[in-house]
Amino acid sequence: MAVDRVEILSAVELGRTLNRLASQVLESVDDSRDLVLLGIPTRGVALAEVLAQLLEQLAGHPVDCGSVDPTFHRDDLDRVGTRLVAPTSLPSSLDGKEVLLVDDVVFTGRTVRAALEALQAWGRPRRVSLLAMVDRGHRELPIQPDFCGRVVPTNRQELIALCLKGIDGEEGVFLLKGEPED
Repeated sequence: MAVDRVEILSAVELGRTLNRLASQVLESVDDSRDLVLLGIPTRGVALAEVLAQLLEQLAGHPVDCGSVDPTFHRDDLDRVGTRLVAPTSLPSSLDGKEVLLVDDVVFTGRTVRAALEALQAWGRPRRVSLLAMVDRGHRELPIQPDFCGRVVPTNRQELIALCLKGIDGEEGVFLLKGEPED
């Protein structure tokens, strides 16, 4: 199967979108020192780190950043399979904090639901918000991102790929379409 790659956001557009999202996040919190970013593996972790750097520049102080792995809280492991579990890494207690879950793509909502369940073991945040770079639709649960870079309607066979310089050597958001080979 050949894969056709369509650019959704160029590197420049991705940078602008990240700056917009960082500004929106800062505007939504009373005290940015109470903000904790938690990336959802795999790309959400790298995206959270990029956002934490932008937020530090805008807020003038470091912003806590970590990760939460929802793998063992999923209700669809038989369908999606497992990947190597990444450790949950929390920079501080979550009690009373403004937690921002960060994921690259929101699709069915099941990963986010599992991440919310995983958070229960780590404390009681004041509020939990969701940031996704791309919302591709097809929700199976009533979960919506509070902050979204781009809404990209897809069919179930298409994929969205977030590429970041530190991991991929290029930046951008791409729609991957599979087509039968001749």
